[in-house]
Amino acid sequence: MRSIDLASRSGGALKRAFQAQQLRRVAHTPTRHFSNGPSLPPTYERLHAKYTEVRRVLGSQRLTLAEKILYSHLNNVEDSLLSNTNNGRDIRGKANLKLNPDRVNMQDASAQMALLQFMSCNLPQTAIPASIHCDHLIVGENGADDDLSAGIKTNQEVFDFLESASKKYGIDFWPPGAGIIHQTVLENYAVPGLMMLGTDSHSPNAGGLTTITIGVGGADAVEALVGAPWELKAPRVLGVRLTGKLNDWVSPKDVILHLAGLLTVRGGTGFIVEYFGPGVDTLSCTGMATVCNMGAEIGATTSVFPYTDASSRYLRSTRREQASKDAELLQNYQGASSAQDALFKFKADEGAEYDQVIDINLSGLEPHINGPFTPDLSTPLSKFKETVLEQKWPEKLSAGLIGSCTNSSYEDMTRVESMVKEAEKAGLKPAADFYITPGSEQIRSTLERDGTLEAFTDAGGIVLSNACGPCIGQWKRHDGVEKGTSNAILTSYNRNFRGRNDGNPDTMNFLASPEIVTAMAYAGSTTFNPMTDSLTTPDGKEFRFPAPRGLEGPQTPFEVGKDNLKVQSQAPDPNVQVVIAPTSERLALLEPFDAFPSSDLTGLRVLVKITGKCTTDTISAAGPWLKYKGHLPNISANTLNTAVNVATGEVNAAYNLDGSKHTIPELARKWKEAGQPWLVVAEHNYGEGSAREHAALQPRYLGARIIVCKSFARIHETNLKKQGVVPLTFADEADYDRIDAGDEVATVGLYEMLVNGGKGEVSLRVTKKDSGEEIIIPTKHAVSKDQAPFILAGSALNLLSKGI
Repeated sequence: MRSIDLASRSGGALKRAFQAQQLRRVAHTPTRHFSNGPSLPPTYERLHAKYTEVRRVLGSQRLTLAEKILYSHLNNVEDSLLSNTNNGRDIRGKANLKLNPDRVNMQDASAQMALLQFMSCNLPQTAIPASIHCDHLIVGENGADDDLSAGIKTNQEVFDFLESASKKYGIDFWPPGAGIIHQTVLENYAVPGLMMLGTDSHSPNAGGLTTITIGVGGADAVEALVGAPWELKAPRVLGVRLTGKLNDWVSPKDVILHLAGLLTVRGGTGFIVEYFGPGVDTLSCTGMATVCNMGAEIGATTSVFPYTDASSRYLRSTRREQASKDAELLQNYQGASSAQDALFKFKADEGAEYDQVIDINLSGLEPHINGPFTPDLSTPLSKFKETVLEQKWPEKLSAGLIGSCTNSSYEDMTRVESMVKEAEKAGLKPAADFYITPGSEQIRSTLERDGTLEAFTDAGGIVLSNACGPCIGQWKRHDGVEKGTSNAILTSYNRNFRGRNDGNPDTMNFLASPEIVTAMAYAGSTTFNPMTDSLTTPDGKEFRFPAPRGLEGPQTPFEVGKDNLKVQSQAPDPNVQVVIAPTSERLALLEPFDAFPSSDLTGLRVLVKITGKCTTDTISAAGPWLKYKGHLPNISANTLNTAVNVATGEVNAAYNLDGSKHTIPELARKWKEAGQPWLVVAEHNYGEGSAREHAALQPRYLGARIIVCKSFARIHETNLKKQGVVPLTFADEADYDRIDAGDEVATVGLYEMLVNGGKGEVSLRVTKKDSGEEIIIPTKHAVSKDQAPFILAGSALNLLSKGI
C-alpha cells in the first residue's frame, strides 16, 4: 500500500477558492443586533442576510418558496439576478445562478471518484460540511446480518479508502449498514431553508423537509467542496396545487406516480417542482419526502414542499427540537426592516406566479402502478388488471419488495404492518417472495423496538440491510428466475429501468406504494386489487384486506440504533494517510484529460448511433459494476453496453470501418488506442436517470469529444461539460436520420463559440461513410460563459487545478 502524495500537485486556484469561501463565511455573518428578540443560529443568519439582499435587489417582486431559498444562496445577488434578465424580470430559464451550497452529501459509489478529484486539489479540508454514506455496495441476498458481513468483506478496500479520506478532510462518515443516503440526510442534515448538493439523483428527497437539494455529479460536488460557487441555470417553477385529503388506500407515493404519468420522464426538465395548497397540510413529512424523491423521475431539478406542522413534528421526533424552534424563529425574525417581505416564510409569497400549475385533488386520487421499464407509464389500480391482460404482462408475481430510500418511513412500515397482522390472523402468508429494506439504522431499530420487524419476519419476509440493495441492482435472487426469463416484480422503489434490479432485462418492475406491493405479494398476482378482491384462506373463507392503518411517527422518539453504525464525525487530520494499493483493481488515481485543441474538431467518427431510451444505466451500468467506481479504466469496459444500435437493432454492437463487429466499449477502446476521436448520436433525454458522472467520465476516457442527440437530461448534460465533452442537440430533430455510424464529422464554429464564452452557433460537417457526400447539420448548445473554459481546459478539474 502506498499513501497518495499530493505535495507536488498543482492546486493554487482551488486554494484561493477555498480561502475565499472562508472569507465569505465570515463576511456574510451579520452582527446580531437587528432585533431585540433571540438571535438566529449562524446558518440562518447567513440565510436571512442574503434574503434581505435579494429583496433589496428585486423589490416587491413576488417569489415562490423555491426562489426564496435558491436566491438566498447566491454568491453575488446582483450579478446573478440582474445580468441578462431584463433587470430581474426574466430570471427563470435565463439567469446563470452562482450558488454557495450549505453542504454536500455523497454515497459510497460516487464518493470514490469525487474524493479522487478533490484529493488532486491539494487542500487540507473541505470548505463546507460534507458526508459520505456507505449504502450502494451491499448486495441484498440472505438477510441483513449475512449481507452486511459479506459486503464489508468484499468492499473493505473501498470502505477503508473512504473512511481514511473522511478523517483526513473532516468529512462525516456513515459506515456500511448505517442507512441509505437520502433517508439518513432527511433524519440528520435536512433543515428548512438550507441548500445542499448530493451526488445522487434522488437527493431531492430532502425537499420534503423544505430543503433545496439538487442531485449532481462528482465534479459539481468538488466545486462546492473547494468553495467555488456552483452554477445552475435558473430553473422555471412548476407549481402543483394539492387539495383534498388522501383516501384510505391512497398514499403520498400515488401523488408522484400520477404526476409522472402526466408529465413523462422529460416533463420536469428545467423545472423545480413546488407543491402548495391546502392538501399539503394533510401529508406527513416523510410522505412529502417520498414525493420529492421521485421528482427525479420526471427530470426535475429538484422538488420542495412548504414547512408544515408535520415538518415540525418530524424534527422533534428525530431529536432535533432546536431545529424546529430555529425554523419558527426565522419565520418571525423581523431583522432591520418592519416590511412584511422582511420575514422569511417557508412558503410562496401571496401572488407568486408559477410557470405552469397542475391541480391534483387528493380526495379523488386512487392508487397507481407505474411500469414496466419506465417510471412514467402510469396506470390506475382500477385499470391495472385489464392492462396486464391486454399487454400480456406476467400475471404471476415473482417478488414484492418494500422499503428503500423512497418508502421506508415509519408511516409506510406501520401501514404495511397493519395489513400483515390482519393477514396473519386469517392464516395467510405472502405467496411471492417478500423483502423489506429499512432506510436507515434509526428506522430499523425503531421498527424492531416497536415490533414491526417481528411481524414481517413472522410472515416469512426477509429483512435486508439498511442499504440500497435490490433498488440499484445489488440483488442476488434465489428464486430460480434465470436471466432472459420474463417475470414481474412489484417494488416501492423509485426507478425501474430495464435490467436495473437484478440484471435481467426481462424482469418487469412495477412501482407502487408499499401497501399495494404487500397486498399483491400476498396474492402472488399482478391482477389482484386489494380494494375490491378477496383471497381464500387455508380454511376456505374469503379474506379482504382492511384499509391500511399506520402512525405518522413513533409515539416516543426514534431509536439511535447500534453504536457501531453511528456517524464518525471529526475535525480534519492532516496526519491521516489515504492509501491506494498500486495493484488495486478498485481504485486508481486520475490522470488529467487533454485540453481542447486550438481549432475546431476534425476527423471524428460516429462510434454508434443509438435508438430508444439511453439512460445513465445504459451508459454506465450499476449492479456488479459498482465495484469499479473508483477505477476509471476498469469501469469503462461497460460503456454503453446495453445501448441499442439503430441500424441493426442489436444491443451492445458497433461496427468498425472495415465492417468488423465489436461490442461498443471494445470498439471505443480500439479507437482510443488508435488515436481516433469519436462521437455518439442518440435520441431524446440522453442520460436520463442517475446523477452518476461515470456516464460522462467513461466516454471521455475512451475518446469521446461530442454527444449529439435530440435532448439531454439536465444532470448528465452538465456532467459532460464538466468532463470536457461537448453536448449538442439537433436544431432540427429530423437530422437524426441524416447521420450514421462510421460517418466522419468535423465541427464548424465550436472553437469560436468556446473562446467567446458560449456565444455563437455550432454546426457539424458530416461526410457520409459510404458515398462521401458532405452535409451540414446545425445544432444547438447550452454552454455558458463559465462552462466554456471547462471544455477548453479539458475538464473542470483541469481548469481549477492549473490555476486558470
